[in-house]
Amino acid sequence: MSPILSLCGIVNLFIILASHGKAQVFDITKKGATTSSSDISKSLLEAWNGACASSTPSKVLVPKGTFQLSAAMLQGPCKAPINFDLEGTLQAPGLGSSYSSGNNWIVFAYVDQLTISGTGTFDGRGPTAWGKKCDWNEFCGSLPINLRFNFVTNSIIEDITSKDSKQFHVNLIGCKNMTFQHFHVLAPEKSLNTDGIHIGKSSNIKITNTTIETGDDCISIGDGSNQITITNVTCGPGHGISIGSLGKYKDEEPVKGVYVKSCTLKNTQNGVRIKTWPDSKPGAASDLHFEDITMENVGNPVLIDQEYCPFNGCKAKLPSNVKISNVSFKRIRGTSSTPLAIKLVCSGGMPCQNVVVSDINLKYNGTQGSMSSECKNVKPAVSGTLNPPICSITH
Repeated sequence: MSPILSLCGIVNLFIILASHGKAQVFDITKKGATTSSSDISKSLLEAWNGACASSTPSKVLVPKGTFQLSAAMLQGPCKAPINFDLEGTLQAPGLGSSYSSGNNWIVFAYVDQLTISGTGTFDGRGPTAWGKKCDWNEFCGSLPINLRFNFVTNSIIEDITSKDSKQFHVNLIGCKNMTFQHFHVLAPEKSLNTDGIHIGKSSNIKITNTTIETGDDCISIGDGSNQITITNVTCGPGHGISIGSLGKYKDEEPVKGVYVKSCTLKNTQNGVRIKTWPDSKPGAASDLHFEDITMENVGNPVLIDQEYCPFNGCKAKLPSNVKISNVSFKRIRGTSSTPLAIKLVCSGGMPCQNVVVSDINLKYNGTQGSMSSECKNVKPAVSGTLNPPICSITH
């Protein structure tokens, strides 16, 4: 990551934090919101619009208590930094309610220097949807996402909790210079399609000191994402930390510069993985690095899968056209719940280039067979301790 970009991020962080102490407060209860209200959307929007119009730093306050919110579109550009201070709980309608906003619940759009903080919770009431609207063979894309960030820049999300989203907990599109720190995602393993944080077409995103418990990928990184740094994240249950899946759609933008370091995965279906569709549209993913990762009872701890084809929804025998290069898996340790601990399955039409595997020390904690590794269309450079031994190369 560029030192200049990192310095800019630090400067913006201090600017935002310095503005909190002198912020003008827009309390939603002063705009008519009560815990007995059936919907506080008008009160919340009035508070937001007042804060957004302020020429000095401002705060939107959701005090302690549980408030019912049908949906909120909180848009900028705003005239000065805003702190969205969530101390209570914002609770979504159940599945049976009417969602005129489609798969949106709360959206922050075109805002610069936004801080979302507090001890509160965004409660998506996911149990009203899981297993009813969709099943394992159907994509649940029409269900609401707890938090959308569209074209948000120079912003911080800290301390708050996203609970039981009906779909993704957080979705980023077109964002720059955003930090998630001490952020919490909470949902059971049975929750479907509930990625903790999904990043798409965004740059300079940092996720640190964060805990994610959910039913899908803890963090998923889509096309057009670059300079993504993930540190000190605890993931599990869930499907792991994933780049992709890539190559499903035409004109996907490259993924470049993903750094996952000092993370712990517990009881997840997968560990750290890169996945692309077979018979895919052209694409690229490069400079992808996974280091100092602890696995605790994790399935498929180290995984490149360029034959990713859930529910047989593709032509699995045709090679992926996503080029993967400059990848490293270093200092990964712990226990695997599956005998296949290292799987590097690359494209027959576009083999992976410059893959490094170093100091892998995994133990299989099951009884079905012995621990192994697999390689396909890749010649990794290996060094240090390797347990299991690195795979023999097949083509």
